[in-house]
Amino acid sequence: MQLSYWERSRFFNEVWTVVIGSGIVGLSTAIELKRKFPSKSVLVLERGFLPYGASTRNAGFACFGSITELEDDMANVGLDKTLSLVEKRWKGLLNLRQLLGDHSIGLERNGGYEVFTDSESYEKVRDRMSFFNQAMQEIFAEEVYRDAPDAASRFGFHGVKGSVLNRLEAQIDTGEMMGNLLKLAQKEGVVLLNGLEVEAIEADEILTTSGFSFKAKHIVVTTNGFAKTLLPELNVEPARAQVLVTEPIPGLKLKGTFHYDKGYYYFRNIGNRVLFGGGRNMDFSGENTVEMSQTPLIQGKLEQLLSEMIVPYTEVNIDLLWSGIMGVGQERNPIVKKLSDHLYCGVRMGGMGVAIGSLVGKEIAEMIAVEENA
Repeated sequence: MQLSYWERSRFFNEVWTVVIGSGIVGLSTAIELKRKFPSKSVLVLERGFLPYGASTRNAGFACFGSITELEDDMANVGLDKTLSLVEKRWKGLLNLRQLLGDHSIGLERNGGYEVFTDSESYEKVRDRMSFFNQAMQEIFAEEVYRDAPDAASRFGFHGVKGSVLNRLEAQIDTGEMMGNLLKLAQKEGVVLLNGLEVEAIEADEILTTSGFSFKAKHIVVTTNGFAKTLLPELNVEPARAQVLVTEPIPGLKLKGTFHYDKGYYYFRNIGNRVLFGGGRNMDFSGENTVEMSQTPLIQGKLEQLLSEMIVPYTEVNIDLLWSGIMGVGQERNPIVKKLSDHLYCGVRMGGMGVAIGSLVGKEIAEMIAVEENA
């Protein structure tokens, strides 16, 4: 086969760093590396026309954990590790805001609510608010959680007994954020190649399904939920998240971000529309997939909760459906490490890629910088 110009090019045959995946982690890694080493070549490979994973298919929640989610984390890893992860998520959100600016990510600080349809669960969480506010004092230096018993009347819910407000939670415009992150990467001199799917990594060489290959001193895998395809030894599994978006709803009261049933369901307003996603706890094994499709089981439950609880007594039409693939594992902490002489990874965002992704990219870049400067 005759070699093309791109294959003969010195740049593409001797790349300093190749980042696989153009989501938040991948682009943040590339940007940080170019800022540290402006004369070095940094290439980002993306198999889709646009970033294909959870970065462009998430719900736009700038969150770090509802109380029931944190209780689950504590039961698995203890208080210290749970607080450490909360701090990472918060620092990651601050880093993202600093990197792009609030306007460039469409940040809206409307607060986040955990809603309850049974009084017993609501009372249990209310009783734990003071504990978590105190435990998080060193991270936030202010009260995070407050009781919000008027959720049903304020937002028009049916069957909701009460809610707990996270004062610091916000929402972002995912498309705006990713578009501006791509622009920043290009401005910094990062080269982006779309439509190239990586088939395998052999030492310092990347093989693609298109027949192209690249050699690099540093190879960084940031494909999150898809990581096991390239790195089967890692403790990271795909977890599909199904989402729907309604057509505009006149007089919609909903404003802010909302969590229900330990965070397995989540919804928010986008103007006068409702975005509603989740439900993978109905079929964990079935949602352990990289197939970006919808299922009648979960979509039916989303539509039921939408019409019965979120916007009751209202005729609602569904405008959009999509799925995104998260990376999860036995722990929620991301895997950020060097795997071999040339290979690094930043994966397993645990459904919190918006919060923690840019910080993970910064950590990977710092890891490479330390080795370069040693």
